[in-house]
Amino acid sequence: MREKLENALKKSDAEYIDIRIEDVTSSWMNFRGKELDNIGSSKSLGGIVRALVKGGWGYSTFNDVNDLEKRVKEACESARMVGKEETKFAPVDPVVDVMKATLEKDFREIPLSKKKDTIEEYNKIILDYHEKIQTTMVGYSDSFRKIWYASSEGTYIENERPNTFVYTNAIARDGNNVQRGFEESYSGSTGFQIVEGFHKKAEVAARRAVELLSAPPVTGGKYTVIINPKLAGIFVHEAFGHLSESDFVYENERMKEIMVLGKRFGSEILNVIDDGSLPGGFGTHKYDDEGVKTKKNYLIKDGILVGRLHSRETAAKMAEQPTGNARSLGYQFPPIVRMTNTYIDKGSASFEDTIKDVKLGLYALDWFGGQTSTEMFTFRAAYGYMIRDGKVAELVRDVVLTGNVFDTLMNIDMISDEIIWSPGGCGKYSQLGLPVGLGGPYVRIQNVVVGGRQ
Repeated sequence: MREKLENALKKSDAEYIDIRIEDVTSSWMNFRGKELDNIGSSKSLGGIVRALVKGGWGYSTFNDVNDLEKRVKEACESARMVGKEETKFAPVDPVVDVMKATLEKDFREIPLSKKKDTIEEYNKIILDYHEKIQTTMVGYSDSFRKIWYASSEGTYIENERPNTFVYTNAIARDGNNVQRGFEESYSGSTGFQIVEGFHKKAEVAARRAVELLSAPPVTGGKYTVIINPKLAGIFVHEAFGHLSESDFVYENERMKEIMVLGKRFGSEILNVIDDGSLPGGFGTHKYDDEGVKTKKNYLIKDGILVGRLHSRETAAKMAEQPTGNARSLGYQFPPIVRMTNTYIDKGSASFEDTIKDVKLGLYALDWFGGQTSTEMFTFRAAYGYMIRDGKVAELVRDVVLTGNVFDTLMNIDMISDEIIWSPGGCGKYSQLGLPVGLGGPYVRIQNVVVGGRQ
């Protein structure tokens, strides 16, 4: 494959050109209630050529690797039609690297029927848990992606990226009151064994859905709120991480004024990091889809905004360094600036420290959804507990957190000493479901607006 790619690159007359080819094997299944809603497997091979001429990009996607020279020509012609300015593209050292994945239990060798039997066990546990369980959503997916990448600068990379994923979702009903509990897991690159033995988590999902039926809605107001690691991870990803993607900053004059490097965004205990090199992370890969090595990138350090996420193009336009954050959902798409594993770094407090001096507060856990609009956010926690006189008290539901992300970051006054990770699927433009890691500790935030019963 390397010789084929390098020979095709020689036919280019662009200032820069690269080719990415992906061979993907995958399988999936989903139960909805008692029924197997869908099940299948697929294998695909395709690629994309990307050419740069006078600041303009041209693309050509393909499924036949024997047409590479023709696709190179098409991409170059497209780039010449749109290129009208000076090319800005940050230099990086070329690399040659071959990376092979090692799986403890290779999911490609496990029959689809065996995968179905495993997931069906979890589904049955939920259905049989309680008479008020109305239905379920339980699913599994795996993929093994082999990537070949070559550029006109001499970079050549072969990479294998496997992952598996399972989720259990229980829906309980009592009249018009409908509640949901869920648990999820992922393997990253380790193999099928990570989704085995998920029986207890399936039961936890069912129990939580049933318990929430009798839980009262939280009383709306302003609280000291402790968010758990899963909610902390989605908060920092959605509310702050996207604001750190430099294409968004570069194209938005208002964000340029707000996201000024050197500006204080929190107290000295606050550190926000994106790290694509993190071992075993759901968003981990040694190189991004431009062949740039990933690394640990501080976005906020000791409360100060110190960095943002870049592709080679945005780095050049903003006179900064590439960060290894040009990522693509698949060969059908060009790489754009994306997060990898984004998290609030751990502090020095224990969980008990975060609640012990809270007279009346809220402990918010996990999340069911939300939305962001520039610096404003709304997140619905999966459930919560009241904190009364320094202790976790009764279970509550309908917990909705709203606010301004910058005010919220400034109101963080305590961070626990452990980080817990969960998987995520990030959407940006038309590229939906990109694997990302969501991480964080337990985080205490003052003066959070909580929606609920008045």
